[in-house]
Amino acid sequence: MDIIIIEDEKPAARRLKRLLEDFGLHTNTMLHSVKESVAWFKENKHPDLIFLDIQLSDGLSFEIFEQVEITSSIIFTTAYDEYALKAFKLNSIDYLLKPIDDDELEVAIEKFKKNNQQAANPQIDLSQIQQLLSNPFEKNYKKRFTVKVGQHLKVIQVSDIECFYSENKSTYIFTNEKRNYLLDIPLEQLENQLEEDVFFRVNRKFFVNINSIKDIVSYTNSRLKLVLENYDEEEIIVSREKVKKFKEWLG
Repeated sequence: MDIIIIEDEKPAARRLKRLLEDFGLHTNTMLHSVKESVAWFKENKHPDLIFLDIQLSDGLSFEIFEQVEITSSIIFTTAYDEYALKAFKLNSIDYLLKPIDDDELEVAIEKFKKNNQQAANPQIDLSQIQQLLSNPFEKNYKKRFTVKVGQHLKVIQVSDIECFYSENKSTYIFTNEKRNYLLDIPLEQLENQLEEDVFFRVNRKFFVNINSIKDIVSYTNSRLKLVLENYDEEEIIVSREKVKKFKEWLG
């Protein structure tokens, strides 16, 4: 199988390459911009499968399709929310929400293999996808979470939450009252439920509330260490591939 990765964040591209190698799949080509991709497609045989990020360093990846006719199957890798992802479902396109989960990647690969013949010449309605991505949606962010405490239910306001974290495959809330509560949903599901200006996923384990950050300290390997107002059960490290976006999020 001939595979290429188009991703503007080189650490993310390298990580995806390693994940693919874990499944016995290899790629020798990684592209990082619209311009570079267009030039490559004009000079090379198109691959069987493309892992394609939406936002590249010099524009949206859809601009590639406007300049080159591509017949490869596509799995989008994206950080866009559930509303935009409706476009991909409508067009029968696989997608992986960042940060990419190993199990979801395996499912997408298996789906591609099973539908290889049908997916060889995908009918992509780019105008529809672009319209959904460019039009703002009114998002209904969660204002509160309900958790079980013994035989009782407790309502926790999002504004009272310092961070969400995963531990032993479970998700927990940590509040500004220094209490932990088990939350009955996976951490990944919070991606589309939390207000983007308030909560940021700093690594695979933590979402932090910007209003609870007490200090930010330089850490090894170009990473950052966060100190929250109350949470001190373990170190919270902004992963290296997240540092740039984290700084942008801080404004």
